[in-house]
Amino acid sequence: MSDRLSVFKTYKLYVGGKFPRSESGRVYEVTDAKGNWLANAPLSSRKDARDAVVAARKAFGGWSGATAYNRGQVLYRVAEMLEGRKEQFVREVADAEGLSKSKAAAVVDATIDRWVWYAGWTDKIAQVLGGANPVAGPYFNLSSPEPTGVVAVLAPQESSFLGLVSVVAPVIATGNTAVVIASEKAPLPALSLGEVLATSDVPGGVVNVLSGRTAEIAAPLAAHQDVNAIDLAGADEALAKELEIAAADNLKRVLRPQAVDYFETPGTERMTAFLETKTVWHPTGSLGAGGSSY
Repeated sequence: MSDRLSVFKTYKLYVGGKFPRSESGRVYEVTDAKGNWLANAPLSSRKDARDAVVAARKAFGGWSGATAYNRGQVLYRVAEMLEGRKEQFVREVADAEGLSKSKAAAVVDATIDRWVWYAGWTDKIAQVLGGANPVAGPYFNLSSPEPTGVVAVLAPQESSFLGLVSVVAPVIATGNTAVVIASEKAPLPALSLGEVLATSDVPGGVVNVLSGRTAEIAAPLAAHQDVNAIDLAGADEALAKELEIAAADNLKRVLRPQAVDYFETPGTERMTAFLETKTVWHPTGSLGAGGSSY
């Protein structure tokens, strides 16, 4: 019996619910922690970044308009799908980050738990941030959070999977859509996550995953007039400053890079960073001895 030929995995971008190759046709070599070749990943172009923004904007209305409870169900479904493909992600994370199988398994378990954690927050964040405000007058004054729109996310460079999910999940949990730039040196877990999203209930375009040179892809996203916010988690100090300046052109919300232990239970900061507050006034009518009337 002859030996089988190896079937190498072809990694592609995830944009608008589909798996295109880079518009440029370029790829770059991805290696493991010891420098051994793992795969060729797409080298995204500026055109790929613009296409991803178009897909994210198209998906925003439906995703932000879904009930918070439904978004929670969808995020939980992603966790279910990850659980079923745990072995694949353990292998990819071990190769990407130079971890032992047991340590990679701990990372993947924490990542799945992180999806579940944010799934539980989708219908609770409004109760924490919203509410009735006391005002000096015969009015109801009610505030409620709303998603800001399309968010560009620079995934952490060193934490290729747990860090990735820790910055993507809070963006979409609150009703935003995302254009994600995977870790430049370890993009494979992010590209495989696109396959999980495609086979779960996440609508196409809600999350779009690009791989390649972080600075090359981030520049057009920071300057893009239809991107509403940017998370600079994966940028170094020099790149972060450059992107902040570009983002100021249309007053994007900017979340600056910070030191984070992704194994720690997160707070609500990454959810609140990309929410706007809408406040509604409504007259109460006359308030007399007989009670209120409208």
